Amino acid sequence: MNKQIIRKGGKPAFVVIPIEEWRRIEATLEDRADAATVRAFLQAPSETFPDEVVAAILEGTRPIKAMREHRGLTQAALARAAGTSPVYLSQIERGNRHCGRVLLAKLSRALGVPANVLAGGRD
Repeated sequence: MNKQIIRKGGKPAFVVIPIEEWRRIEATLEDRADAATVRAFLQAPSETFPDEVVAAILEGTRPIKAMREHRGLTQAALARAAGTSPVYLSQIERGNRHCGRVLLAKLSRALGVPANVLAGGRD
């Protein structure tokens, strides 16, 4: 490997390497990071969601609505499980009302997902 060492104050401070070598090193580091992520997931697996759910959220669907639909629940059923009204839930899903922490926790339990997943679309 060709390298150039740049010194500052008589001590090595920087190493200059060919761009091809850097790209190889960078790819190796990314592969190792990906492998570590997979190992961590396999040691403590968590629920994953279909691409359609993630895509819907990324395209602007409120997370509560996306997760409710993924679970196959009506607004009435989720509202009943969370102790709120279907009208209020509808307003939250449309972004017309704010979902407080207490209700967010109840919706989280009813949908079986962490509250931070549902809070992702908060204004």
